[in-house]
Amino acid sequence: MRAGPSQEDIRRHNLGALLRHVHLGGPTSRAELTSKMGLNRSTIMALTSDLTAAGLVREELPRETGRAGRPSLVVRPESSRVYVFAFDVGPDRLAVARVGLGGTILDRREAVRRRGPFELEELAGMLAGFARQMRRRTRADTVCVGAAAAVSGGVRKSDGVIRFGPNLQAEEMPFGEELGRRLGLGLPVSVGNDANLAALAEHSRGVGVAVRDLIYLHGDVGIGGGIIAGGHLLGGHEGYGGEVGHMVVNPGGRVCDCGSRGCLAAEVGEQALLEEAGKLGGGQHGREAVRAVVDAADRGDIVAQQALKRVGDWLGLGVANLVNIFNPEMVVFGGMLREVYLGSAAQVRSRMAVHAMAPQRERLRLRTSALADDATLVGAAELAFAHVLADPLEVLARVTG
Repeated sequence: MRAGPSQEDIRRHNLGALLRHVHLGGPTSRAELTSKMGLNRSTIMALTSDLTAAGLVREELPRETGRAGRPSLVVRPESSRVYVFAFDVGPDRLAVARVGLGGTILDRREAVRRRGPFELEELAGMLAGFARQMRRRTRADTVCVGAAAAVSGGVRKSDGVIRFGPNLQAEEMPFGEELGRRLGLGLPVSVGNDANLAALAEHSRGVGVAVRDLIYLHGDVGIGGGIIAGGHLLGGHEGYGGEVGHMVVNPGGRVCDCGSRGCLAAEVGEQALLEEAGKLGGGQHGREAVRAVVDAADRGDIVAQQALKRVGDWLGLGVANLVNIFNPEMVVFGGMLREVYLGSAAQVRSRMAVHAMAPQRERLRLRTSALADDATLVGAAELAFAHVLADPLEVLARVTG
């Protein structure tokens, strides 16, 4: 017979749950926490006292209550003191942010990167250099509790090694290990697929807050996806789940980087749109080039309109397949797919009306990312905070001991 959780296990869980409420919901009164967590006032007081003593939150009187009687203290995350480093490696840019508890971006650096394969040591060195610059500007009493990176490619869950992706020169790339070594913080660097992390970000802080079943589609050079089912990310057995860009929608169609033909990424990605619009070549690429096609279509350019119609056809078919399989409440379009969807929404919905089953599509909401270009960076920050939210006091003791 298995023993139940110990008092220490329960306390650890409750500390993490309370900190998560404040981290995601912002300043919250003790009374609200009592209601949300289903605990009594004395337990909430003890938990907030522990987190305050650890320097993770602070308690203060509300600015104005409008009610008679003694006001309930408000619990706020110590955003300026407790932080993580978040890294985003995109096809055209590098972004590094110092993100405070509560999701506040305290400092950031960005750089344009040349497309194509990268040297691991060079990339890790550049990212770590940005982080060190930001760290030198922090107060002496601040503490870094984690670091994480969003990358395009398949990331092995067990060790954070990038197994495949558009920018790899080797079959396996120990990106997190090298970046952690360069940072020199004595902290592991978690690594996640960019679309998966963006899905988590939209679910926790973006357009999908309170949505338990969500599909996020991310477009850059190719197409990636993140699937939230029952409030949890579907990562797959080894962590490679969500590669919806390699779902075949047009057998015998365009050749995909993966070696197959007619994948969603090949039919809907940046190259397909620019080629259909006659804009491929001449050094034009990236989200600005995609936006230019959408803008041209809005101004009446027939070629641009036809390009968006064709791409919207395949996008609608891909979304219909995903909706039939997963029955999400919401589909979110991010990255360059934000612009593509806005320019082809009628075509996407027309395809879905034919190919998505009525019960699955009746209450479905199609939305564009609320976090826009920061979705992957915000997702990386949330991945970095995951450890401290699971066991606040243990993590803080480890990094400050």
